[in-house]
Amino acid sequence: MTSSVTRVVILTQNETMFLVPALDYFLRRVTVSYEIVGAVVFDASPFGKQQSLIQKLIATVKIFGLEFVCRYGLLIVWAKIFGRDVKQIFATRGVPIITIEGSINSEESLSTLRSLDVDLFISITGNQIFKKPLLEIPRLGTLNLHTALLPKYRGLMPSFWVLKNKEKQTGVSVFFVDEGIDSGPILVQKTINIENMSQWELIRMTKFLGMEAIIEGIELIQSGDYQLMPNDEDESTYYSFPTRQDVIEFKKGGNRFF
Repeated sequence: MTSSVTRVVILTQNETMFLVPALDYFLRRVTVSYEIVGAVVFDASPFGKQQSLIQKLIATVKIFGLEFVCRYGLLIVWAKIFGRDVKQIFATRGVPIITIEGSINSEESLSTLRSLDVDLFISITGNQIFKKPLLEIPRLGTLNLHTALLPKYRGLMPSFWVLKNKEKQTGVSVFFVDEGIDSGPILVQKTINIENMSQWELIRMTKFLGMEAIIEGIELIQSGDYQLMPNDEDESTYYSFPTRQDVIEFKKGGNRFF
């Protein structure tokens, strides 16, 4: 049993639509047994920093269509005007932002993170690759939230793929990060029925379910009494970013984005 307060750093991104309410919920649930000593907030960029805003917009229209981009864009504008972003949520809850320039795996970044005397990293939609020197910093390991039932649906946009593939159930997995892609041993899994949810509804639900799973995972680690579930490579499936043809098939299957 760990007697002292567990020191936690969150690794996430500045996404305005789904993470804001989910992270706010998580931070309101923090107990005296662990402390969020800081957060690294990466830029949100599904197509990579090497592309300009116009290039990203064109790429999104080509894959998802103009209607999707217009609707999603209006929701982003609404959130920016009337809502809060991830950094504002951390500020409201008194969590310091840890400034990291460039790669989180650089020597400068590693030095900054080592200085925080961290027990646990928690990655929530962290969009950088975590290399071994980074993973060796926290004493208790690094947890990652994946919004699917691993080992199935490793990779990107699991909410899209489970709907496209007509799955009846999905869920969330909280696992210990290793140097692979969504391949570490699983600490917590929670399952939900998909029923008639849109992708928007499914993402929102799995984000909140994921916060519950993370809280449960922290408590299990603190107790020292848990059994890890295998993340079997032989049973795994991996999905990347969808193509235009994938989106066409998604819609033909009766699925909805919103």
